[in-house]
Amino acid sequence: MKKKVITIVALMLLSLLGVAHEFWLLPKKFIYKVGEDMQVGFMVGESFGGEPWDLDRHKVERLEIHTGSSVKNLLGSIVKSPRKNLSYRFDRAGTHLVALESDFAFIELEAEKFNDYLKEDGLESILEKRSDTGDLGKGAREYYKRFAKLLVQSGNDVNNTYRRTAGFRLEIVPLANPYALRVGDYLDCQLLWENKPAPHRMIKVWSHVGNRIFLQNIYTESDGTIRFPISSAGPWMVSSVQMIPSEKEGADYQSFWSSLVFEIR
Repeated sequence: MKKKVITIVALMLLSLLGVAHEFWLLPKKFIYKVGEDMQVGFMVGESFGGEPWDLDRHKVERLEIHTGSSVKNLLGSIVKSPRKNLSYRFDRAGTHLVALESDFAFIELEAEKFNDYLKEDGLESILEKRSDTGDLGKGAREYYKRFAKLLVQSGNDVNNTYRRTAGFRLEIVPLANPYALRVGDYLDCQLLWENKPAPHRMIKVWSHVGNRIFLQNIYTESDGTIRFPISSAGPWMVSSVQMIPSEKEGADYQSFWSSLVFEIR
């Protein structure tokens, strides 16, 4: 039995302009024919609705597409065009995994905002350490890095590419192919930190229903897994964040943000 599901919230699509945390890859559509072009936007914001990522301020260190056992480097394909940052033409059928890693960016927050952010994203261990050391009243400097994965489908060959790991420091891996699932099924995902299961960490699961976005906050089991029901067709996002004391000079903490986006048909 799952340890905790904190909340399930319905969020209006129009009230999404809060502090931007999540980062994800958003295609124009998720299902393609062989020979068809895919266009993908790099998105940042809250509640699975946001704005184009600013590529003048943030850099992509790695971008690739996995299909079966093959991997293609797509760094040279990036363009600075809102919601059209990547174009790719499918040359074979199958499930395809797009994987992106950003560089480290820097942010500094005052104490109250930083503490609220820790609470919102399930980073209780950092909050407890700040309390124990008397730092709750202090602001914080942070380096943050983003990892984003996107699963799309070309043709009818629903293969095992969904299982591929990108080798990210923090990574979400689905344990079934979303393109083989339908509404009413369940999906299990596993959270990996440094290639090992990450237990008792908060994962956010986002889904669209009409003009509303639903959020589930779920804590992983001891093996790093969560299970959630597929309640609706359409785009889904699974996301999580890990924070550690900074390994680099110039900040107090480093955070690592991971997302996985797919569609249920």
